[in-house]
Amino acid sequence: MNTANHLAGLLPGQTAAVTGLCAPGTIRRRLQDIGLIQGTVVECLGKSPLGDPAAYLIRGAVIALRDQDAACVRVEGM
Repeated sequence: MNTANHLAGLLPGQTAAVTGLCAPGTIRRRLQDIGLIQGTVVECLGKSPLGDPAAYLIRGAVIALRDQDAACVRVEGM
């Protein structure tokens, strides 16, 4: 079971369900637009060699997010 409480804490191969967003303003809207809404299942596909950004599978699309943005997405492990 994954114990990460935010998206940036997922390791490659782990999945989690989105429980909420703590991002302000336009970044919140952008995260919602790419499908990060409550209940969405997200899988971390991998991280860059330096760890930032990371690639996530979100609703069938591969999206790269910076750790700063991924830390605003609260998740619950599966």
